This record gives sequence, structure tokens and C-alpha cells, in this order.
Amino acid sequence: MMLMVMTIKLMIVNVLLMNRKTNGLSSGSKRYRARFVFVGAGGYSLPVLQRSGIPEIRGFMGFPISGEFLVCQNPDVASKHVSKVYGKAAIGAPPMSVPHLDARRIGGQPVLLFGPFAGFSPRFLKSGSLTDLFRSIRCSNIIPAAAAGLQNLDLSLYLLKQLMASKSQKLAELRQFVPDAKAEDWTLVTAGQRVQIIKGDPKKTGILQFGTEVVAAEDGSLAGLLGASPGASTAVQVSLDVLASCFPEDLKRWGPKLREMIPSFGSRLSEDPELAKTLHQTTSNALGLL
Repeated sequence: MMLMVMTIKLMIVNVLLMNRKTNGLSSGSKRYRARFVFVGAGGYSLPVLQRSGIPEIRGFMGFPISGEFLVCQNPDVASKHVSKVYGKAAIGAPPMSVPHLDARRIGGQPVLLFGPFAGFSPRFLKSGSLTDLFRSIRCSNIIPAAAAGLQNLDLSLYLLKQLMASKSQKLAELRQFVPDAKAEDWTLVTAGQRVQIIKGDPKKTGILQFGTEVVAAEDGSLAGLLGASPGASTAVQVSLDVLASCFPEDLKRWGPKLREMIPSFGSRLSEDPELAKTLHQTTSNALGLL
């Protein structure tokens, strides 16, 4: 129950002080007052936090990367593969580009996905604006962005190669997993947008950061999640980071309940092998792996 209350408390995205449009049916401006606002707007979290004016967002910028997948809906082919198989990322490729063949069921039918293949779009959301990237540029983030770009020329080259790759070249990569793949069985589709973090760094001036980062106002009234989040695998840690940043006093009181829900909370499993073994056993039993 407490976890549910915390989740609801953290996910107050709709409380943002901004104009709203609802499928073209109505538009207008509504103002809300809240003790705390969590910005979980995906790639659009950056511009929302910039509009808030909190100093903690200074120096941050986003680098949007789109993803494409080859999709097979031929049941004769898709039904032959029932697992997720990973390969190795190419030299210079970002961590999230590890190629994999993934079995899914959509509408009750077996489907195969292979990818991802990187693309570029200045949009921060799949349905965002072509001006998203340019409107996020500030005096405080130009130098960090330039420094990060110079330090990641191999990534720029990788993206350029991906953008220039034809469908036949992408099928050639697929055939390392499915040797008899036929072009007519596979369709190239655009998946979504990931906005990687670029931020200032005292040693390197600017860095490109993979993963996620919570940015919170000093007074704890506002927090947002930046970066490309894998979703469920990071949700609990992100929630705990937000609680630590914005509710430090309450966190002390919530500690016993959090440890009851998350036995590893406040512990280092690398220093407690018995707890690590117990949690591994509990997790394996819950997932039916043993």
C-alpha cells in the first residue's frame, strides 16, 4: 500500500504548469498547486525542466537517437523462435545498440523483432517537433555539448554508417542470427526515440552519458528523470533516488517499511554474500527459474 502511495505521489506529471491540448477536442490553460511535482515525460523531460527555471538543469542537453527494427509477422518463421538472443555491439556503438532477436506475441500472433538500428531525428519524442533539439540549446549547454561531441567521434561515425545503411545491409546483419531470412518476410519499422544525456563535467567539460539521471530542485519541490530508461528494470532505483533527493527526512521514517519491501535497501550486496544468496533464491523462486 505504501509503495502504491509513493508511486502515485511521484507520478504527478499532469500537474505541470503548461498549456494542454487533448486530441484537438479542447485546449486551454490550467494551473495547479502541488507540494511536489515529478516530471516523467520521457525525452520531453529536458525542455519541461528547462521551462521550470531550476538552476540544477543548467548545462544539461539531450542527444536524440531513434531506433529501427526489422519485424517479421510470418507465423511460419516467427513460430520457430521462442526466445531473446543477444549478440555483441559493434566497436564504437553505444551500449543500447546491442543487436538482438526478440520473440513477441502481438494480438495473439507470434512476431519476431531484430535490431536496433540507430537513426537520427531532432525530435525528443516520436511524435515531437523537428525543432525540439534546437529549442533546447542554451548558453549553459553549448560548450558541454561541443566537448562531448569531440570526445565521441567514433559514435558520430557509427551513427553516420547506420543512417547510410540500406535494408539489404541490415538484412545481412539479421542473417547472422537467421541465416535463411528472406527479405519479403521482414519489414523495417521505426520504434521510438531515446534522448541521451549530455551534461557538464569538471574534468572533461562535457560528457555524453548513457542511462538515466534524476535532476531535482534543491528545495525538493521538483524532480525529473532524464535519459534513456529501460523501464521496469530502473523504475525502483529511480523512485528511491527521487525519495532520497526530495524527501530526505521522510526517508528516515520510511526506512523500515522500505527494507521490508526491498530487503537490499541500504545494503551493499557485494559486502553481504548471504543476503545476496537469499535474494537470488527468492527472486528465482518468484520468477519460476528454479
